Amino acid sequence: GKFSVVVLSTMLYCAEFITAAVMCSTYQKSDDRIWMGCTITFMLFPAVLIQLALTFIHRDLGRDRPLVLFLHLLLLGPVIRCLEALVMYFKAGKKEEPYVTISRRIRLKKGQQTPMEWEIGQLERNLAAHRDAFKRATVIQAFLGSTPQLTLQLYATIQEKYILPLRLALMIITLISITYGALVCNILAIQIRYDDYKLRLRPAAYICMIVWRGLEIATRITALVLFSTALTHWIILFWARKGSLAENVEKNLSKLGTTVVLCMFTLLYACINIFCWSAVQLDLTHRELIEKRQRWDRLALYYIGRFLENFLLITLWYFFKSDFYEYVCAPLLVVQLLVCYGLAVLFMLLFYQFFHPCKRLFKYNVHDCLHCVCCRKRDSSLGSRRGKPSYSNAATMVLIEDPLDTQNTQPLDPAILQGDQETAILDDSMDAA
Repeated sequence: GKFSVVVLSTMLYCAEFITAAVMCSTYQKSDDRIWMGCTITFMLFPAVLIQLALTFIHRDLGRDRPLVLFLHLLLLGPVIRCLEALVMYFKAGKKEEPYVTISRRIRLKKGQQTPMEWEIGQLERNLAAHRDAFKRATVIQAFLGSTPQLTLQLYATIQEKYILPLRLALMIITLISITYGALVCNILAIQIRYDDYKLRLRPAAYICMIVWRGLEIATRITALVLFSTALTHWIILFWARKGSLAENVEKNLSKLGTTVVLCMFTLLYACINIFCWSAVQLDLTHRELIEKRQRWDRLALYYIGRFLENFLLITLWYFFKSDFYEYVCAPLLVVQLLVCYGLAVLFMLLFYQFFHPCKRLFKYNVHDCLHCVCCRKRDSSLGSRRGKPSYSNAATMVLIEDPLDTQNTQPLDPAILQGDQETAILDDSMDAA
């Protein structure tokens, strides 16, 4: 339901924070100061950012709410916010209240677009603000806390050559948190791009996205950790995009505040793209800081490049792996990782082809793009054959009767007709991309 995002985000935040704190205590008892220090860092850093994000979104600094601010200082902001939203949720609909705004959306059903509008009261508006705030907090927790935490714990497990039950529980919680954060990223991207439409995702769409994101993130982190255990010298790649501040971005912020927010936004965007597809493109020159247009060429280039990069990392690990992996079938592990990433791409294509809530608004879908690529390859092969006449080419010539004059016939090559038509389709699809 609409309230599930608040409850699930709070549960994941508390579960990861408590498990990481207990893990730090275990590291302290075993005198593992490096693991303990890194675990504390990846536990506290996202927690502090979440408190700041929730306070900033709800604008509590200018309001007289000392208890809420005190709980934020104790890193319990999500808990008190969840309780507030819970009270609002049970109060909603019990008494009639005057509306404060009217929402207008277009409903898509079986290809038909139906305009809709409904009144929104103050209580429902506040509950929507809580949901939006927790969505942002979930993304921060997932990619600034859970991803480095999972990478660290997996690396520590391989280095120490044994699995602690508590560390395994922490890795499972962080993987769930990352997958859920990536799922929220997808939903936010769809809502931003199709802001005028009332969206509704089917259960099959959620299942498809969960499998897609889970496999993508798990294989990516495993490839990075395996590579780091085999080669101690890291090569860090930074993707930079120049841009000036958009106009009126600092409308409600100071210059320093605007700079801090943009820096954190850029850091979050970079961390997301390291581990998975961000679903939105950062554009600092745009007023909303993101690019709303769907770029299929960037999506294709990202996954092709990421697949090649994962293949390179796993290959380097295979040739420089330590003696610890003698009891592991390394070739089988390499194949499993590549197959899992391929399955992630497959589920992504299935989502955009069959389960995207606005797939009827696409001018060209996944099937059209793949069909056009195959057409181009076939046209090139046919062109090479036409350059060398043979008896097989002559056999494809047929006689087409003119419907106006049955006496005159002329030989035409159906492959040429089909090739011209498919080439036109290909040109249109490439223009749309």
